[in-house]
Amino acid sequence: MSAVISGLHIYPVKGLRGVALPEAAVTPLGLEGDRRWMVVSPEGNFRSQRQTPGMALIDAVPEDGALSLRCGDDVLVVPRPDGNAENIPVEVWGTWMQGAAASPNAGEWLSERLGQSCRLVFMRDEQTRPVEAAHNGGEDHVSFADAFPLLATGAASLDALNEALEADGVPAVPMDRFRPNIVVEGLAPWAEDGWRRVRVGEVVFRMPKPCTRCVVVTRDQRTGETPVAGQPLRTLGRLNRNGEGIVFGANLIPETAGTVRLGDPVEALD
Repeated sequence: MSAVISGLHIYPVKGLRGVALPEAAVTPLGLEGDRRWMVVSPEGNFRSQRQTPGMALIDAVPEDGALSLRCGDDVLVVPRPDGNAENIPVEVWGTWMQGAAASPNAGEWLSERLGQSCRLVFMRDEQTRPVEAAHNGGEDHVSFADAFPLLATGAASLDALNEALEADGVPAVPMDRFRPNIVVEGLAPWAEDGWRRVRVGEVVFRMPKPCTRCVVVTRDQRTGETPVAGQPLRTLGRLNRNGEGIVFGANLIPETAGTVRLGDPVEALD
């Protein structure tokens, strides 16, 4: 079976729910619209499902240049900050940059639902941050994503993990636990770990390193709860780890631009 894209997802707000798409434009920062918004503390530090599992309960959907937030029956439409919006210092994993502050009612709405004081910020094009120097080809940038522009996962790797989980008496988990941008069907289990360069549809990517995983994969992305303590992270650690930790999926940096679509072929180049 040839490898093809079987899933495409963006996460408009870092840490909130994702959106499935039939196709997506690839920009230097990743899939268009991915993680350009972020929830931060009053001090500007990013909020994450690691410490704030309730973020998994909030949908975030792009809507005609604005952002629609939904939690249950409550909906708030947030305009994209204009040129007059305040720029504030914000942080992702120790890197500080500027973010454009959204309207105060967005922070109030999020604070009420998450039970902690929040602000919402948007990353304008000129507010990007460089990929860490050890993996930067010179002009590589990333949005509010953790470290790299995109994440790809293999469906067969999830199948292998779920087989091991069920053997341990643990329920299988869906792919959304790993919050990928691109899901690939037709690879051998863990084959994506060995990519160096890969063509996805019409776009070529570089793979700097596999993605190390954390406690977020234990969160049910529909409820924010952890159904089985430590799982699937514990079983994954037995199956697939490297010198940096437990891994699942491949981080990607675009080398070219273009559009990727469901059903597009995926081919390892190196």
